Amino acid sequence: MVTALGLYFNISTTEWALQCLSIGLVMGIEGLNTAVEKIADYIQPNFDKKIGLIKDISAGAVMLASIIAVIVGLLIYLPKFV
Repeated sequence: MVTALGLYFNISTTEWALQCLSIGLVMGIEGLNTAVEKIADYIQPNFDKKIGLIKDISAGAVMLASIIAVIVGLLIYLPKFV
């Protein structure tokens, strides 16, 4: 969707770079989150509070990256809608 918006609004090269970096950041950290969860499940397949905390921290990193990506998106597109 943001790629289509970028084409529609003809965003600058810098805005494209920031948008691509934001998308890559979220997808990369999501990949790491998945790896952490799979390793944790392999190490301890049963419920464990400590493993749960590790998974929560990993998921929190994805959420933080997503929030930053939304802020970047708003900085790029909000002025174009206003």
